[in-house]
Amino acid sequence: QVHVVESGGGLVQPGGSLRLSCAVHGHDFKIYDMAWYRQAPGKQRDFVANIKGGGLALTHYAEYVKGRFTISRDDAKNTMYLQMNSLKPEDTAVYYCNAIPEFYPWGRGTQVTVSS
Repeated sequence: QVHVVESGGGLVQPGGSLRLSCAVHGHDFKIYDMAWYRQAPGKQRDFVANIKGGGLALTHYAEYVKGRFTISRDDAKNTMYLQMNSLKPEDTAVYYCNAIPEFYPWGRGTQVTVSS
């Protein structure tokens, strides 16, 4: 059964760092473009970053994370990552991953809380 599992979230102080992981189980994702999204309380799910599949690994970021977040993937492990540095309170959200288009069942996400 295909499913994705996000992990690596937690509570961090402003200016801190976290590394999120997105593991895809039951499906080989290497040819697919993948993306991270986030949803803050009471808000819609927003795009954060995406990375091309098929060995290209080209990346694109939302303006509000550009220069602070880095998306990457390890196709051998069927896992994608999001390195988040210089975190701000407004980065607080549940972070999700999916393919582009979003054909995987949505996972439970991983909570990131940035607070002093």
